[in-house]
Order: sequence, then structure tokens, then C-alpha cells
Amino acid sequence: MLSRAAVTVAAATAAVLTAQSGAKAQPAPSGPGSSTPDEVRNQVDALYAQAETAGQRAVGAQERQAELLHRASLLEQRLAEEQQRANDVAGQLGAMAQSEYEQGGTVDPVVQLLLSAHPSDYLERAAGLDQVDSDLAFRLAELRGDEQRVRRDRAAVTDQLAELEKLRRSIAADKADVQRRLGHAQALLGSLTADQRAGLQQAEDAAAQAASQEAAQPLPSGLGPADDRAAAALAAARAAVGLPYVYGATGPGAFDCSGLMYWAWRHGGVSLPRTSQEQAFAGRRVPLSEARPGDIVVYYRDMHHVGMYAGNGMIIHAPYPGARVRYESVDDMPVAMVVRP
Repeated sequence: MLSRAAVTVAAATAAVLTAQSGAKAQPAPSGPGSSTPDEVRNQVDALYAQAETAGQRAVGAQERQAELLHRASLLEQRLAEEQQRANDVAGQLGAMAQSEYEQGGTVDPVVQLLLSAHPSDYLERAAGLDQVDSDLAFRLAELRGDEQRVRRDRAAVTDQLAELEKLRRSIAADKADVQRRLGHAQALLGSLTADQRAGLQQAEDAAAQAASQEAAQPLPSGLGPADDRAAAALAAARAAVGLPYVYGATGPGAFDCSGLMYWAWRHGGVSLPRTSQEQAFAGRRVPLSEARPGDIVVYYRDMHHVGMYAGNGMIIHAPYPGARVRYESVDDMPVAMVVRP
């Protein structure tokens, strides 16, 4: 069985299309045939793994960004409401002071404070005035509380916006990293001769056919999905076989690795986290030897790739840009853990 980077001629073209037009590829080897197909395959395998790691970081940051945008919006709405309430109370206090002045013809210390151009002056000093009656004291305390909340929430909004800008820069950097590595992979693939690319194509076709045949075998008795939810998720993943890998996609027409798990398990009524690293902790760990169809198989030490166990030692996964959702041997990549949602 070939590794997940046993790439095709079509994959080489798709890698260029996946990278945005502004991406700059790394220089290709010095001439055709300067690297063997196995060497190129191994280098491309590493580049796709690195690109997928950066892609999962970007997806996670985008999820965090969406959460922060929602929180910032709620904070801004609350801030506007608090500011309006403070303005209303200040207006009521001003009206009280003006009325007292017009009725008495003199301006006592409390009224002088209330007519001050700087409300913070009377908020700080009014407590020392014995003349403040209970109603006025209540209004002053209410205004003080409103203004303190306004200051607190204004600072919170500022912090949220600063974090959003930091996330925006992080997402842009990770996307650029993805594009750079995909461009480098395409350049490496382009360094192969036509015969070498044809050889890789034939080997991958043979491996894909063998994997599909193995996956089509009946499951041993008692080794089917653990429950109805897993069965529904497995059926959805099987239906996605043949659809393209697209970075950041969650279906229904294209997927990245964690996007496929997210989409398939929603058919089982389970809302998984979006990234592969989060999905690694979205259920109960089971030994690989006890994996059941529907379980999520997490790969590599940094957990940047996931697939769904399909039974008979096979997984369904979205492998890399340019490839399509397919069956593959569960042990074609280093398994980090198996999770049962």
C-alpha cells in the first residue's frame, strides 16, 4: 500500500489550483529526473503533512475568530445599552438640578455639582455632601454604577478587537504557509518525467482499487458500528467516497480531513469540534485493536490528520489536496489514538 502522498498527475495540477494565485512555489530540483519518484513522494508527503498542520491551525483560529466576533458583537450591544442608560440617568439628574435652581433661585452645593460640565466631578465629591437626599443619592449611585460598567465593557471590547486582529494575522500567516508548501509540492511533482508520473499513477490506481475491494468485504460478526449514531456517520462517510479534498471544506461536495469527520458525524446526530486536534478529545479513547466502524482514527503526534475507521483494517479519509475521499489501510500512517464519539 502506498503512502498518502502516492500522488497522481491530476493531484499535481490540483495542488496548483488549490494554492491561490499569489502563492510562490519553492524552486524545483535542478532538472527532470534529478530526484527519484520515491524521493519526490516522500518529500511531497512531508509537505502535505506540514500544509495540513498549518491548515488545521488556520481552521481552529477561524473558529475562535467567529466566537470572538459573536462575543464582541454582544459586548458592543451591551455597551450601547449601558451608555444609553447612563445618559438617561444623567439627564434625569440634570433635570432635577435645573428644577431645584428654577424654584429656589439659588444654587446650593448639590445643584452646583449636578450642573457641572464633568459628571465625574460630582460623582467623586457628592458623597461628602450631607445635603444629598435619599432619592438624589440613589440616582448618583445608579449613575456611578452605570459609568463603571461602561468603562469595564469598553475595555473588554477593546481587548476583544485586539485579539481578533491577532487572530486575523495568524490566519493569514497559516494560509500563506499552506499555499507555500503546496506550491513547493507542485514544483517537486513537476520535476518528475512523464513516465515517472505515469508509474505513480498506476501504483496509486492499483492501491485504491485494492483498498476499495477490501473495504467492500462483509464486516465480521459483532464488529460493526458501536451504535446507530456510528452507523449513520459511517454511511455518510461511505457516501462521500470519491469527492474532492478541498482545504477548509466541510461538505457536502468537498472536504478536508476533519471536515469529513465533522460532516459525517452530524448525520449521526453528533456535533464534533471542527479541527483534528479537538476531535482527538471528542470522545472515549479505545485501543486500535478494538476499533469499530465509525470511530475516529487520529494520526501523527501533532494530531493533524483524522480518518474514520471503516472496518476490515481500513479507514475512509480525505487525504490531501488534489486527492479524493477514499479508503486506505488504517496503518498507512502513524496512529496517535482512536476516539469513539
